[in-house]
Amino acid sequence: MTRVRLLVLNAALGPLDYSVPDGVEIRPGSVVIAPLGPRTVTGIVWDEGRLPGGDFDASKLRPIREVVDVPPLSAPLRRLIEWTADYYCAALASVARMVLSSGGALGGPATMTEYRLSGEEAEPKKTGRITPQRKQALAALMGEQGTIRELAEISGVSDGVLRGMVGAGLIEPVTVAIDRPFPPANADYHQPALSPDQLRVARELVGAVEERKFAPFLLDGVTGSGKTETYFEPVAEAIRMGRQVLVLLPEIALTENFLTRFEQRFGAAPVQWHSSLKSTERRRAWRAIAQGPEGGGAQVIVGARSALFLPYANLGLIVVDEAHEISFKQDDGVRYNARDVSVMRARFEEIPVVLASATPALESLHMANSGTYTKLVLPSRFGGAQLPEIKLVDLTLEKPAAGAWLSAPLIDGIKARLAAGEQSLLFLNRRGYAPLTLCRNCGHRFQCPNCSAWLVEHRLSSRLACHHCGLETQPPEKCPDCGEADCLVACGPGVERIADEVKALFPEARIAVATSDTLGSPERAAEFIAQAEAKAIDVIVGTQLVTKGFHFPELTLVGVVDADLGLEGGDLRAAERTYQQVAQVAGRAGRGAKPGEVLLQTRHPDAPVIAALADGDRDAFYAAETDARKDAGAPPFGRWAAIILSSEDEREARAAAARLGDNRPAQDDFYILGPAPAPMALLRGRYRYRFLVNARRSANLQSALRHWVASVNFPPGVRVGIDIDPYSFV
Repeated sequence: MTRVRLLVLNAALGPLDYSVPDGVEIRPGSVVIAPLGPRTVTGIVWDEGRLPGGDFDASKLRPIREVVDVPPLSAPLRRLIEWTADYYCAALASVARMVLSSGGALGGPATMTEYRLSGEEAEPKKTGRITPQRKQALAALMGEQGTIRELAEISGVSDGVLRGMVGAGLIEPVTVAIDRPFPPANADYHQPALSPDQLRVARELVGAVEERKFAPFLLDGVTGSGKTETYFEPVAEAIRMGRQVLVLLPEIALTENFLTRFEQRFGAAPVQWHSSLKSTERRRAWRAIAQGPEGGGAQVIVGARSALFLPYANLGLIVVDEAHEISFKQDDGVRYNARDVSVMRARFEEIPVVLASATPALESLHMANSGTYTKLVLPSRFGGAQLPEIKLVDLTLEKPAAGAWLSAPLIDGIKARLAAGEQSLLFLNRRGYAPLTLCRNCGHRFQCPNCSAWLVEHRLSSRLACHHCGLETQPPEKCPDCGEADCLVACGPGVERIADEVKALFPEARIAVATSDTLGSPERAAEFIAQAEAKAIDVIVGTQLVTKGFHFPELTLVGVVDADLGLEGGDLRAAERTYQQVAQVAGRAGRGAKPGEVLLQTRHPDAPVIAALADGDRDAFYAAETDARKDAGAPPFGRWAAIILSSEDEREARAAAARLGDNRPAQDDFYILGPAPAPMALLRGRYRYRFLVNARRSANLQSALRHWVASVNFPPGVRVGIDIDPYSFV
């Protein structure tokens, strides 16, 4: 190649042409550094003819500066970038930036300093005496090696204590390569005993891995049926074949539980990829993934949705666990759904993909029922455990006490479990102590200045917080409006308030609050899991974070504090989400030898979704929901898309939305609602207006939306975003 066209990681620039210096070997997918004016840019060499651009005189092109020492991005990955950008109406450069998300990985080999015990005796002149903290560190760090911060977490002492031990010669520095290999997984380390149903499903998945062709599967198994152990069998086969496996999880908090189960099966932990990793850890993982198993790199990768775009060297299988979860949909930047993109990546890579869930998305079920996906069913719980009995508590009849939120049947259920030494779980999908704080004197409501949202009181951390923009402030002693002291009232319950109520009822109970605030890191999640498994927790009070993935054999009661909560608001998938969430949290009960019970507190026991949950009739609920979607032309029978306009100036945003509305396309296969102020009309300081588009499946939706948006010139302060297949309607 004497000239190349680069996809540079700047959406505003577009493709750029460069010449290739003599003697430089370059291929499509190579990552290069090229000059741009007085600076340089990173770019990817793209296939000839696939990016727009002019035909320039080669003699006038500037030469690329260097080829980065990483393997070229594969053709399937380049096709995925193109498909994602086209389908989700995003810039190619924005999608490519997700692939090259670890800037440090492009810098070539590097080293870092770690520390370990030196084995030397302390010199009295340097240390004086061995303090209790140093004794603690010496005992805890035997055989350990890591950074000062990592060793401090292991030993339970401060960084300063360890640095003092370095100066005293008790701890020595060691230079290690950042890109050192990860411990290999052994496909035959431990072979679990599988049920006949698990063996049947596992054999079909293993066969698909061996065939090396595109095969999408929907693994539909009830909660506790052993889906993870089942899909570990095709994972093992891919490892034997020297191929890589990607397992996507919706929550970082689920990672620790998965790591433990994986290590028990394969003898080593998988490579992780999520937002909590340090930059050096991301660099090491990225390069190991690009290197592949043949070069001693990563075999199995477990990660959040962004792991889908990593440059795998030899991908052989993709598993999307809890595939129904809305966490797989990204709502800013490139607004993609990792569940759907994973199927497309598998198609481009010509490999099988497994979507695993106890409550599949309606779209996934439709694909399975139409024959596009192969449906594999695990109909019963592993080991003879029974699904829990679900009972409704009608709050119009069983009213909680004044100022309380737990009904008498639920209180009696907790009391019985405490007496029996069993665990209970209370579910309320609302973080904090109370969703609204107001002044009883003047009625002032504490609202976020940047968003159309109330500030949520968090008493555990003594703060008022906005869950949309992250603003935090201390609760005032006086009302900022009328100046009255001691007049602030918490309205409505959050999980912290429910935990306080349980504590007042059962002072001896050991209570844990499980939310993204309290389990925000893998380490905190691991500590929570260890305490629950050791029966050091009696009652768990949690949000949707505890609805999936956790297996606590002594947990026999699940109480849903407000089963109606998810049915409120303008969510077009409200019924489906409510069913999935409640069914998943109900599945935490009775997973061991002891039977489980689920109590749903509701004010609408006759609502179709609540009745279906009580009857345990999933098929009837999905059939009714399918009919409703078909009548409305909603997914999977129609298409949805949203256009969101925002500006820091409300008048500018409103005028831009009106101008776009005046230019709406007149098409028979489209139905356009709006413009209207978004339900979250102010978000992070920007005023927002929305259009909602309902289109037939046959409509050329993306092309029409791109032409529509391009028909209007917007002021510089206006941002326009297109959301294909939206899940959030705020």
